[in-house]
Amino acid sequence: MYAVVGCSDCSGLWVVENPRDQETATCARCGARHRTTALRRLFEAENRGTAVEARGTMLARRAGEGAAFDAVPSGDELARAAEAAGMDDDDYLAARGVDPDEVASASDRAESGSGGDRPSVVREAVRAQSDPDEQAVVSYAAARDVPADAARDLLDRLVRRGEASVDDGTYRLL
Repeated sequence: MYAVVGCSDCSGLWVVENPRDQETATCARCGARHRTTALRRLFEAENRGTAVEARGTMLARRAGEGAAFDAVPSGDELARAAEAAGMDDDDYLAARGVDPDEVASASDRAESGSGGDRPSVVREAVRAQSDPDEQAVVSYAAARDVPADAARDLLDRLVRRGEASVDDGTYRLL
């Protein structure tokens, strides 16, 4: 429960959450402390946004700008209009020259675990082949979006680091 309350000292308005559960509340304008039971509740609402909007309406009317305030759409309406005004992700990607379907496909592969990072794909290629020679590993990796040059380079790195060995052109992970 939210309540718009008024200060008896400075006539300031503010929103108090759960006024029945608090003993006191402090005026945001003048700093005066009030017992919540003594505060005048000008408006009550279940959600904070509604209470804030009601406070705004009261302040606008007090300033003689009620008609101007009423002409402005509500916060929810403005949020919906802002959401509808922008382009969606697919339109943005297409405008930048990126195929949205390819992005979705890559995302699906990443989430399913196929097509992970390049070193993992090359290690997986060595494990998955019965006779993992360079061509078999490169083909396997290329099918998972790892360029052939990168796959060859990663194979060489695995061997140099001692993570794999090569014997008669056949690779084994150590």
